[in-house]
Amino acid sequence: MAYVHIAHDCIIGSNSILVNLVTLGGHVEIGDWAIMGGASNAHQFCRIGQHAMVAANSKIVQDIPPYILAGRHPVQFSGINALGLQRRGFSDEDRLQIKRAYKILFKSELNQTIAIEKIKTEIPQNALINNILDFIENSKRGII
Repeated sequence: MAYVHIAHDCIIGSNSILVNLVTLGGHVEIGDWAIMGGASNAHQFCRIGQHAMVAANSKIVQDIPPYILAGRHPVQFSGINALGLQRRGFSDEDRLQIKRAYKILFKSELNQTIAIEKIKTEIPQNALINNILDFIENSKRGII
């Protein structure tokens, strides 16, 4: 869309949407099907996961994991991108498992290391859960 700036060495996934005035610093990675709201800015080396949706006017300075809604100031977890996932054919069970994983990570008040271990032991592992865990464990800037 109009006036989007994509700096050097960025990777933009398939079917992603960058709304008007989005600005990406160098080396930003955006996963497939991610949506960035208008006038959002991403600091260099940040990552936005697959199927994530970022609210307008967001200032992104840490990684945003896959399948979630992120917004507010500072940017934080707002829930899973349930409608987007449903529209893209994710099953009710898949959406439930994603929601359970993020509830442990963001709502349990556990530190990230313990939350990840709890997700690994309490939620059946599949490609989606493994994608979430890999994304978080490989974050260099930390997650929101």
